[in-house]
Amino acid sequence: MDNHDQPQPNAEQVANISEALKRCKQSFLTAGFLSLFINILVLTPMIYMMQIYDRVMSSSSVSTLTMLTVLLVFLLSVMGALEWVRSQILVVTSNRLDQLLNTRIFDAMFTSASISAGRNATAQPLSDLLQLRQFLTGQGLFAFFDAPWLPLNIAVMWWFHWSYGVVALISAFILMGLNLWTELGTRDLLKRANDESMESSQQTQRNLRNVEVIDAMGMLPRLRTRWQRKQNAMLTHQGKASGKAGLITALSKLYRMVIQSLILGLGAYLAIGKEISPGAMIAGSMLLGRALAPLDLLIGSWKGFIGARDAYGRLEKLLNAVPLREPPMPLPPPTGQIRLENVSIIPPGSQKPIIAGVNLQIAAGQQVAVIGPSAAGKSTLIRAMLGLYKPSTGSVRLDGAEISQWDRMMLGNHIGYLPQDVELLDGSISENIARFGRVEPDKVVAAARLAGIHEMLLRLSEGYDTVIQGQGRVLSAGQRQRLGLARALYGSPRIILLDEPNSNLDQEGEEALAQALANLRKQGCTVVMVTHRPSILNQVDNIALMREGQLLAYGPPNEVAQALQRNVPPAPASAPVTAPARSTNVTAHTGTVRVL
Repeated sequence: MDNHDQPQPNAEQVANISEALKRCKQSFLTAGFLSLFINILVLTPMIYMMQIYDRVMSSSSVSTLTMLTVLLVFLLSVMGALEWVRSQILVVTSNRLDQLLNTRIFDAMFTSASISAGRNATAQPLSDLLQLRQFLTGQGLFAFFDAPWLPLNIAVMWWFHWSYGVVALISAFILMGLNLWTELGTRDLLKRANDESMESSQQTQRNLRNVEVIDAMGMLPRLRTRWQRKQNAMLTHQGKASGKAGLITALSKLYRMVIQSLILGLGAYLAIGKEISPGAMIAGSMLLGRALAPLDLLIGSWKGFIGARDAYGRLEKLLNAVPLREPPMPLPPPTGQIRLENVSIIPPGSQKPIIAGVNLQIAAGQQVAVIGPSAAGKSTLIRAMLGLYKPSTGSVRLDGAEISQWDRMMLGNHIGYLPQDVELLDGSISENIARFGRVEPDKVVAAARLAGIHEMLLRLSEGYDTVIQGQGRVLSAGQRQRLGLARALYGSPRIILLDEPNSNLDQEGEEALAQALANLRKQGCTVVMVTHRPSILNQVDNIALMREGQLLAYGPPNEVAQALQRNVPPAPASAPVTAPARSTNVTAHTGTVRVL
């Protein structure tokens, strides 16, 4: 597979959300600057009303009324245009933010899932990015832009009369107090509700992958009960939060209605005393409503703000946990030499090493079988060679270089991997084999022939164009495994790592696998495979015997078999055996090379 087949990374991707927001800083400042003029122009209807009451009505001047009306329409049109420009700026900014972050978050999501061996696999980060982007284009954000200009409105009211200013100032503090009450009263409840919802969704997603087992053994009612418990807990927390938020919102609206009526009464009292004009009496009430509107909108949109803030926190935590790294200097294509030096692996979520102090050297072109009982660390050893697990001690080297020094995208072109649980991706069979790069028919067919499935694929209704969805249920377990083998062999990689490649194979599949291993030997590929089947051990150069995370024996099959038969203690793991030439006299010992 050529490098030009791979999608190029986004040149603009950033390390974290803070950096992305800094790049969008100018757009937010522009939107805030426009908000100043919008909030000034909002005063236009109040000033127009004052002029009608104080000038037009007293002078009965139609020309003055006409001039004021034309000016009003013009200024309100300018205000509408500015609001449209501001909204478009925020839409463009939210799209820009998405473009800066989507590739970074997508890669970090998969890297995090890989580090945790799939235990933390979730698409929640993409939902968080969507929620954050929607908040940036919603009405709630406008309240944050308009609220800082509250002092301007209060100053105008103070200009009308000092008592108007006092009422506006007190009202602002009361509504800000209600905002603070909303924050303190709902923050923990909403966080618990979101956590319960996410956990319930992830658990359901995992259960759906085992729907056949659940249905066959009647487990659905019990799983539904567990789901309902989480759902009820989520609804309880959310209900309490919504109840508090609803109460505060109701109090806020009630206070606004009462204070606007009272300030109208205050204006009438002041107008009777000739302290303000009748126009100022009406305008003061309208201006107070306008001044308090952003604060009221903040209370109403607080739930959306909390959700966006939580999404921001989760995304920032994810991106900090998976830091952005510059691609390492390209290295020459690997020849296939693998060396493990005193490697210990402590997987995520565990405190005890699964493999400890393993020393192992595999020459380029050799074929090695890893055997041992369950939980011996065989699959972990394979993942360490792939660089999926970072050693807690020691190092994994490929052609002498630490596995972390290789560019993963480039290295992936030279590695074939067949996991124990074969997962096929949504797409055609040809796309799956070609690893979703550019489909080159010759290479796809060559990989299928090498895996022994070319004829089988031709018998499908649409052949190589058959579309796979939902983990490839259209294929049997054996067919999926052989298709996964074809994917691993695509592009003639130099290193092949197979985890239980024959666990679901029938006799025909076993023969195809044996033929594939023989062809890989001719091509000089390095092959490391985990297996429980003695039949395949005749073909390998060396056997690595694992038990309880330690390498107990390593060498040619007949020597390992004889050591086990004589019950001779193996060489210590700190002294790896360099494999001699492959022995072909294994038949007499295959029965003794067994999983302990």
